[in-house]
Amino acid sequence: MACQPVQIADATASGRKMLMDAIRNDPEWKGGDYFEEPKEALRTALDLLLIAGSAPLYMQKSYPTRDAADKDLDDYFKARFAGLDANDLLYQVNASRNYDPSPSLEKITAHVMYINSADDFINPPELGIADREIKKMKNARFVLLPISDETRGHGTHTRAVVWKQYLAELLEKSAR
Repeated sequence: MACQPVQIADATASGRKMLMDAIRNDPEWKGGDYFEEPKEALRTALDLLLIAGSAPLYMQKSYPTRDAADKDLDDYFKARFAGLDANDLLYQVNASRNYDPSPSLEKITAHVMYINSADDFINPPELGIADREIKKMKNARFVLLPISDETRGHGTHTRAVVWKQYLAELLEKSAR
């Protein structure tokens, strides 16, 4: 769900590095030994996460005016700042920077279904990566969900209503 079977690169890698640099370069981070969260670093991190995870169709329909978009942005920060920890976020973002299953894809024989949404900025279908790499796995299928009122870009993976039929299909095939 919402992934690529190759090394994290391009804008995704750059965005992760920008987020990590924002935290590490904030003087309030103090090398990770802070008593108060480095708020400017976290603000920048949340900015980047919002942009990368947004979906234009959903955003336009949900927030069609500047005032509505501004209110959503304020609500977004209030909701996310409360439980955010800079070191934890740094760890989360860094944890997958070395992810690269591509050298071993041919070894995968289990049933695999790989699902992305066409409005996923982080895993853009126009790169053709999924179509190319899926051929290396024996029992794999790639599903590209079309942009709809139900998709949420990269966040579509949290909306089971959009992809649950494909999960049921995978489970059925795997049971055989």
